[in-house]
Amino acid sequence: MFGKKFGKKIFDLTLLKKVFRFAAPYKNKLYLSIFLSIVLAIISPLRPYLIQYTINNFIKDRNTYWLILITIIQIGMLLFETALRFYFTYLTAWLGQSVIKDMRVTVYKKVLGLNLSQFDKTPIGTLTTRTINDIESINDIFSDGLIPIVADILSIVSILCFMFYVDWRLALISLAPFPVLIIATYFFKETVNKSFIAVRNAVAHLNAFVQEHITGMAVVQAFAVEDKELEKFKKINKEHRNANIRAILAYSVFFPVVEIVLAFSIGLLVWWGANNAFNAGVIISFIMYLNLLFRPLRVIADKFNVLQMGMVASERVFKVLENEDFIPLSPKGEDAGTPSGDRGMKGKVEFEKVWFAYNDEQYVLKDISFTIQPGETLAIVGHTGSGKTSIISLLNRLYHIQKGKIKIDDIDINQYNLDYLRSNIAVVLQDVFLFSGSIYDNVTLRNNNLKKEEVIEAAKLIGVHNFIMRLPGNYDYNVMERGATLSLGQRQLLSFIRALLYDPSILILDEATSSIDTESEILIQQAIDKLIYGRTSIVIAHRLSTIRKANKILVLDKGEIKETGTHNELLAKQGFYYQLHKMQFQKQEELV
Repeated sequence: MFGKKFGKKIFDLTLLKKVFRFAAPYKNKLYLSIFLSIVLAIISPLRPYLIQYTINNFIKDRNTYWLILITIIQIGMLLFETALRFYFTYLTAWLGQSVIKDMRVTVYKKVLGLNLSQFDKTPIGTLTTRTINDIESINDIFSDGLIPIVADILSIVSILCFMFYVDWRLALISLAPFPVLIIATYFFKETVNKSFIAVRNAVAHLNAFVQEHITGMAVVQAFAVEDKELEKFKKINKEHRNANIRAILAYSVFFPVVEIVLAFSIGLLVWWGANNAFNAGVIISFIMYLNLLFRPLRVIADKFNVLQMGMVASERVFKVLENEDFIPLSPKGEDAGTPSGDRGMKGKVEFEKVWFAYNDEQYVLKDISFTIQPGETLAIVGHTGSGKTSIISLLNRLYHIQKGKIKIDDIDINQYNLDYLRSNIAVVLQDVFLFSGSIYDNVTLRNNNLKKEEVIEAAKLIGVHNFIMRLPGNYDYNVMERGATLSLGQRQLLSFIRALLYDPSILILDEATSSIDTESEILIQQAIDKLIYGRTSIVIAHRLSTIRKANKILVLDKGEIKETGTHNELLAKQGFYYQLHKMQFQKQEELV
C-alpha cells in the first residue's frame, strides 16, 4: 500500500485484489495483455538503434543492398509493432468491459437483495451512480489504468537502458531537464486528482438531484417551485463545470511544459553532440529515443489519476457489495418450506412481542403480539404513523426486527426460503408501482409460468377485462413509467389482478381501496370477498366501513396495540376504535 489520497492511500493492494478477482474468468486475456506490454517495451527502442546502425555503417559507405534490407526490416517492425499495439489496446479494453459487465450484474443483484432500510437512507441517484458511473470508472483500471501504466513503465525502462547502453554521457545530458518534468508531473497529478474527485462527487449529486426531481415533478409543478429547483440545479451543475475546468486548466499547463522540457533535452543533446564530435547516427537515434521516452511520460500522470479514480470508484462499489444489511434468500437453519420441499402454507400468522425501529433508536412498533388463524381476516386501523404498514413490511421480511418473533404456521419466518415466503404472500399497496411496459408484463411481473388465459380470468373476476379490452393493444397496452397513462384507480385495479394471479396463502391489503371511487370500490369489494375466501388476510384501511366483516380488528396508536376485537365488540367498548369510528362518520355526514 502506497501513495496518498487526501490522507488516505492512493490505492491499497487489498482493494486491487478484489477488483482483479472479477478478472479471474478472463485470466488468459490478462496474462496475454501483460506479455504484450513486455514485447512492446522491447520492440520500441529497437527501431532507433537500427537507424543508428544504418546511418553509421550503410549510409556512410553507400551500401545500397543493406540499406534496402534494413529499410524493409524497419517497415516490417513498424507494422508488427502497430498490430501488437492495436491488439494490446483492444485486449485491455475488452478485458475492462468484460469485468465491469460481470461486476455490474453482481452489484445490481446485491442491490436487489438489500434490506429495504438501505433505500430509506440512500438516495436512489447515489445507488444509480454506484451501479453505472462508478463501475464504468473501474473499467479504466484495465483499459487506461494499471495495465497501460505497467506497459508505459516497462517502455520507459527499456528506452533508458538502450540510451545508457549507446552512450551514458549523452543519456545524462539529454535527461538533465527531467527534474523539472517530475515536479510538473507531481503538481499536475495532484491538481487533476482533486478535480476528478470533485467531478465524481458532483456527478453523484447531479444524478441524485435529477432523479429525485423528475420523479417528484408533479409536486414541483403543483407548488410552482420550478424556479427555486432550477437555481439549486444550476448551483450543482456549476460545481460540476468548475471541477472540470480546473482539470482542463491543469492539462493546458502541463502539456506545454512537457513540450518545452522535450525541446530543452533535444537542444542540450545536439549542443553536446556537436561539441564532442558524436556521429550523426547516435544523435539521430537519441532524438528518437527522447521522443519515444516522452510519449508515455506525457500521459502517465494522467493514467495514474485515472487509476486512482478507478480505485476510488471501486472502493464505493465494494461498500455496496460488502454491505451486510441484507436478507439472505436461504435460511441458516432447517429448511422450513421451499418449492422443492413444499408442504404448503396454511396461513397462521403470529407476532410475539415484536419491537421494531427503522433507525435502531425510535421504536415504531412496541411489544406487538397477535395471532391470526388460517383463513381469518385481521383488520389493522389507527392514525397515520401508528405502525400499520410497518407490520406488513415485517411479515414480508423487508426489514429486520430488533426483538421478538414472527411466525407463519408456527415456524419463524427467518427459517423460510425468502422467495418461497414472499411467493405465498400477496401485497396490494395504496401507492401502486407499475413498470414501463405492457399491462400483461406488469400483472405477471414477467412470470412465464402464468398464462394469458389466467390473466384474463383474473381480470374478469376483478371486473376490469372490458376496460383493458378498450385500450389500444388490450393487454399489450404500454402503461409507461410508473403507470403514467393510467389513473390512480386503474393502477389499483391492476394490482388486484397481480395479487389474484399469484394465488397467495396470505393476502395483505394496505389501504387498497382508499383511492378508488365508490363504483369501483363496490366491484373491488366483491372481488376481495372472493379473493380472501379460504385465505389469511390482513387489511389496513382508513375506511372503517370496509372492515366490518373482519374476524378481528387491531387498533394501533404510536406503535402500541390499544384494543383488539370485532367491529361490534370494539364499538361496545366505546374506546379508541369507537372514537375513530365516530370521528370518521361524523366527517362523512358533514361532507354530505
